Amino acid sequence: MTNDKFVQEIEVLKSFFTQYCKDNHQDKTSKDFTLTYNSINYTFNLPLCEECNTIISYSFDRLSECPHTIKPRCRKCPNPCYKKEEWKKLAKVMKYSAIKLGLSKIKNLFFNTNIKY
Repeated sequence: MTNDKFVQEIEVLKSFFTQYCKDNHQDKTSKDFTLTYNSINYTFNLPLCEECNTIISYSFDRLSECPHTIKPRCRKCPNPCYKKEEWKKLAKVMKYSAIKLGLSKIKNLFFNTNIKY
């Protein structure tokens, strides 16, 4: 996987978990993350609850260890590296956030244009 693809995957996870945790959890704490991929460090901070921090940390570990040169979508991977229970937790976050973020993009598209109906 290229460094750009790795960063893109990190950004997707960050936005999905931020949205999910903001809408569903209280007691958020900021946590610093430092990920290393191909000898490059990526450092950022996320305000998430303890449960979401645990799941996203696991997801970052799996992403960092992905053996594929061309990374497939995890749900279509021929050799899944997620434990079944962890995958279910991640799938719940991804499904919720994809719908929520997708609807907000559509809403912004319609309400931020100058088209009169």
